[in-house]
Amino acid sequence: MRTLSRKMPRTVRMRLTLLYGSLFAVSGTALLAITFLLVRRNAVFKVRVPCMDLKEEVCAQRLDLPDDPGASVAAWREQQQHTLTHEFLTQAGIALAIMLVVSLALGWFVAGRVLRPLRTMTATVQHISARNVHERLALTGPRDELKDLADTVDGLLGRLETALDAQKRFVANAAHELRTPITLERALLEETLTDRRPTLAAFRATFERILSISDQQGRLLESLLTLATSERGLDARVPVDLAAITTRVLADRPDGDGPRLYPRIAPAATSGDPALAERLVANLVDNAVRYNVPGGSVDVSTATRDGLAVISVSNTGPVVPREQVARLLEPFQRLDRSARGDGHHGLGLSIAHAIMVAHGGTLTAVPRQDGGLVVQAAFPPRGE
Repeated sequence: MRTLSRKMPRTVRMRLTLLYGSLFAVSGTALLAITFLLVRRNAVFKVRVPCMDLKEEVCAQRLDLPDDPGASVAAWREQQQHTLTHEFLTQAGIALAIMLVVSLALGWFVAGRVLRPLRTMTATVQHISARNVHERLALTGPRDELKDLADTVDGLLGRLETALDAQKRFVANAAHELRTPITLERALLEETLTDRRPTLAAFRATFERILSISDQQGRLLESLLTLATSERGLDARVPVDLAAITTRVLADRPDGDGPRLYPRIAPAATSGDPALAERLVANLVDNAVRYNVPGGSVDVSTATRDGLAVISVSNTGPVVPREQVARLLEPFQRLDRSARGDGHHGLGLSIAHAIMVAHGGTLTAVPRQDGGLVVQAAFPPRGE
């Protein structure tokens, strides 16, 4: 089987040519056979004796036949009929062979014309790289399978370009966020080393600030790992009780002077990764508490709506322009870019969005008229 596959033509054009030729050979042979049967059935090859109106002895003499005139005339007729049949089959076979060669040549030409758009697409795709991923095939012509294939490839290139741009922005933002605390740590250490009269209190204050910055870097790296894990997708799905997870997250929050929490917990069963689901709930609640106003509130609710397990988090807070909401779902995006030293890197909503994409759900954010956001995460039903 492997030897046969090695002997098969490797180009699609050659295979199409042989296919066209084989189809013509089979159909031509079948046509020739049908024609032969029809002409025999209609007695086209039936030989008429030119002297049948004469006596058999006289006819036999005219045909130069031996004695036994009756048998000789019948044999002559059969021989003549066999000769005509043989000549017909020979000439038809020669014509079929000639047309087979012509069909192979035409098949080669037609296959080349059919495959020309594919060669163009192949050359274009081979030329496209990360530096010119913006280029497209832009195949023109009628709406057929090749046009659909080209449009599909263009759509794939568009999604790839979007993903590459997002990756570049993510890497640049991550490098910037990591460079800032490193620069600050170096500045603190240099300040301490250049102090000619350092004191124990100064050393302690410097080390405490460096330790705080290190904790922020650890949280940032943990968030980046969670984001990368979420975008990779789920390895397995297990039953997830969204109501129980939300109750646990709210119970683990420390009491303080922050916004007041108003939970409304109802059954919400789904399937997925429990750890990622808990991280999503924690991020939504933390984001609602952090970006709030003094004396504000946070409403947290879980429910099952139209078969979907839904968690909704609504908070009071600063007014969010509607055109800025989509940007907040991207990594390292904050409404107030000047907030640098709060240990929050603008990853909360982007991680929640990535977790929902991994679960096959949806995350929507809608600004409230009085300020704040209503963020809703809808998980697919259990078992999907």
